[in-house]
Amino acid sequence: MSLSTLAIPLLIAVAVLVASSLFIVDEREKALVLRLGRVVDVKEEPGLGFKVPFLDNVEKYDGRILGLPTVPLEVTPLDDRRLIVDAFARWRITDVVRFRQAVGAGGIQGAQGRLEPIVRNAIREVLGTVPSTSVLSDDRTALMNQIRDEARNNSAGLGVEIIDVRLTRTDLPEQNLNATYARMRAERQREAADEIARGGEAAQRVRAAADRTVTELTSEASKRAEIVRGEADAQRNAIYADAFGRDPEFFAFTRAMTSYERALRPENSSIVLQPEGDFFTYLRDDGADGANPSPTPVPAGNSAENAAAEPPASGEDLVTPTVTDREGNRLGESAGVTLTPVPESLTTPPQQESGVVPPAATGAPAPEGAAAPAAAGAPAPEGEAAPAASTAQD
Repeated sequence: MSLSTLAIPLLIAVAVLVASSLFIVDEREKALVLRLGRVVDVKEEPGLGFKVPFLDNVEKYDGRILGLPTVPLEVTPLDDRRLIVDAFARWRITDVVRFRQAVGAGGIQGAQGRLEPIVRNAIREVLGTVPSTSVLSDDRTALMNQIRDEARNNSAGLGVEIIDVRLTRTDLPEQNLNATYARMRAERQREAADEIARGGEAAQRVRAAADRTVTELTSEASKRAEIVRGEADAQRNAIYADAFGRDPEFFAFTRAMTSYERALRPENSSIVLQPEGDFFTYLRDDGADGANPSPTPVPAGNSAENAAAEPPASGEDLVTPTVTDREGNRLGESAGVTLTPVPESLTTPPQQESGVVPPAATGAPAPEGAAAPAAAGAPAPEGEAAPAASTAQD
């Protein structure tokens, strides 16, 4: 009974000693066996390890690749243009014994505190030898490899290996950012203004060409219209001359009646004239005594018959008129304008000589100078009927 009673505590003590002498190393860890602060064993492979109970101590470290974030730092590249650089590094423990000697009991946190200045100094040293355009470019692989190699060489005594260094952000300082954005906006606005100016210049050239074409077409059309209108007026005056040239007295009487009709209206202003004036000649006398109709009819071929010439046939072909400017260019050609087709007889204004029969052929009294059509039969302007009437009366 006493042996069994002593066996149980003995078994418990043995189990405690065995348990305190064993430790397990995970596949993600590396372990050191320390005896009184000195390294006596290194366990880097996963599995079960042994130590002296109550005398040895086991320190485990993460054997995986670890991350090292850095705070944003300001660097000055080769062109003295300040930049804010944000980076991170990847590292792992390669020599556990050296790592323990370098960082002591600080472990992973102590190692990161030692590695961050090394990485920051490597970033400043490498980026200070290149211009800012290389730092801000998309292809920065060579720069990051140089930073990695520099940091790896400086951290070799810590028992760690810098695997990679990456630049996550490179930007201008906050105080310079607004000025840079303002300069970029001004540059874009200047380019936009240049494009608008070039577009306005091109539009102005097109409008000027169109206005010139319109002016030339309008001027040419007005000239041709005036020519046609002048020819028509000449034919009209010729008809009047033929008609009224048969009896000048009748012409004077007709013009006087027209003057009375226009002058003696209720809405007109009052006029004061002597009853014995020439204006009231035909109110005192109808002028029948002075009538002198021409006994000789108007001969064939005079201006009246020329004016009554047959119009062109209705089936006349349409042609496009050829009109050129002073330089010999077709009107509207530069602006893509095509003239509207017109009847062939209208492409060239008629150039007929006046058909007024000479006074010697008709026997009518010859008028004086250029006033012959007006005195013989051409309608005088409004308000000049009284002088014509008085002239005929005299």
